[in-house]
Amino acid sequence: MKFDLSDSLDILERTPIILENLLSHLALEWVVSNEGENTWSPFDVLGHLVHGERVDWPQRIKKILDHSLDRHFEPFDRFAQFQESQGKSLQDLLDEFAKLRQENLELVNALNITETELSKTGVHPSFGEVTLQQLLATWVVHDLNHISQILRVMGKQYAVETGPWRENLRLIKN
Repeated sequence: MKFDLSDSLDILERTPIILENLLSHLALEWVVSNEGENTWSPFDVLGHLVHGERVDWPQRIKKILDHSLDRHFEPFDRFAQFQESQGKSLQDLLDEFAKLRQENLELVNALNITETELSKTGVHPSFGEVTLQQLLATWVVHDLNHISQILRVMGKQYAVETGPWRENLRLIKN
């Protein structure tokens, strides 16, 4: 599938709605359980998404488009949510994510990104030179990846309870 900015924004716009519908008003055990040591719960994943909205995606987009700025991206702390989410409720995170995502989508829309600008580059601390198109496509797939992760973690909470059907349920099979 060829990258399309409008189609990408459609996905990015839906993620907060999907997470709100999936996670709000659930028993706490559904959102704080994980897959074992050094794994993330749905709460942790949501905190990670909030952190990315606040300090990652918009800053990197701006760096690529504004050549007066240093084009090197700041390293992203993939574990900052463990400190930043302390004392917050799931609803706090859902609300914060929805607000930040809306602001970031408004920013992207206001930039009126052109086809030419999609090929502009920034410098990732690990990957080196990357294009705006690659960054935007990654933002979309990052959302989808974490939605999948949340579903997998939640599904695995009933892995034993599914009995013999487990073999037919790809989400929890191994």
